[in-house]
Amino acid sequence: MPVYIGLLRAVNLGGNTQVSMEALRSLLSRMGLADVRTVLQSGNAVFTSDETNERKLEKRLEDRTEKELGLRTDFFVRTADEWDSIVRGNPFRQEERTSPNHLVVTVLKEVPPSEGWTRLDSAIRGPERVKGSGRHAYIVYPDGIGRSRLTAAVIEKNLGTRGTSRNWNTVLKLAAIAASAGAANRAAH
Repeated sequence: MPVYIGLLRAVNLGGNTQVSMEALRSLLSRMGLADVRTVLQSGNAVFTSDETNERKLEKRLEDRTEKELGLRTDFFVRTADEWDSIVRGNPFRQEERTSPNHLVVTVLKEVPPSEGWTRLDSAIRGPERVKGSGRHAYIVYPDGIGRSRLTAAVIEKNLGTRGTSRNWNTVLKLAAIAASAGAANRAAH
């Protein structure tokens, strides 16, 4: 069975977007997903599924999360192989080593048009740097995300698609758990 990484958008940031990871694990298990693990408290899950269509899986996850947890949010699903290519494709190797907490991967719903990346580059007013690749972007926030004017709203408006971001340390944790789940999955079959 394929190993997937599922990311919820904007959960546990306050307000009405609270969801416990125990409730998320329970929901995913009831949906028939296997080997469900959550990472941190920000809506990160690793699981296996017979489903091979990521878009269908995202839609199912979004619908059930709204129905059963009362939370309407986006799910972003990537295969373990896709996640591994995100890790390997990081263009900011220096920041990966020296300040991984200032390096972020933004996972996108759709592939932005090339003019979206151009608009985003033009919208940057600070020291941030962005490199886009397919349905994700690598962003360096030298002064930290909290002080930056390059917000999720600015990114989404210019790229024309929704996204959710994870810092590099979380990206690596998810990659390690997905690799472990893949190895266990292969050993079981």
